[in-house]
Amino acid sequence: MPPEPHPLREEPLRVLIVEDDPAMAIALRDGFDSEGCLVFAAADGAEGLRLARETDVDVIILDVMLPKMSGLDVCAELRAASDDVPIIMLTARGQEADKVQGLSLGADDYVTKPFGFLELLARVRAVHRRTRRTPTARSFSFGDVTLDFEHLQATRAGQPLELSPREFAILECLIARRGDVVTREELLQRVWGYEQSPLTRTVDMHIAKLRRKIEPTPAEPRYIATIHGTGYRFLG
Repeated sequence: MPPEPHPLREEPLRVLIVEDDPAMAIALRDGFDSEGCLVFAAADGAEGLRLARETDVDVIILDVMLPKMSGLDVCAELRAASDDVPIIMLTARGQEADKVQGLSLGADDYVTKPFGFLELLARVRAVHRRTRRTPTARSFSFGDVTLDFEHLQATRAGQPLELSPREFAILECLIARRGDVVTREELLQRVWGYEQSPLTRTVDMHIAKLRRKIEPTPAEPRYIATIHGTGYRFLG
């Protein structure tokens, strides 16, 4: 019997490219294809908006100057509908006003033409790391701990482990980004819902309490590592 897939294994990044320049569109498609991404493409703003609404994508690469509907209008329509998919705008050199307007409408980043594909790829990965949602996995295990996120139940060495809903949320956020540094500010936003707060000590106190429940030696954590001055990294 083949092994079961890892519950939190990364799926291919789904990228929507909205670009009316055929040569640019082909180059971008080929580039993201070569990186193992699942690519969707539109040659005008109206088609791009339709695909964005009907297709589950992780990132949108959106040119500002488009036929039928500008990239700025597409961005505004998506944000008005509370669609929080990350958007990277492509702007021509000298379009400073478009950059400012795009960011004010809710774009996450912008790249000025001409640009190198590796720069765009780095920005796509960065914005995806910052904004991706927590996993939909039903369960996850590390060491002698097993977590059931659907029913908010946990065991350690086969015995029930009492975790609060907030502790489940912290673990889910850290596990979704395992290997990456998750800042205190990001945890405050994702777990507590604080957009801005100086109370980062709140995170530290919850992590300390969580370590006492899941770590073999809380003073020498094996699973939740502290990145001093920044946040935490899950190593399970």
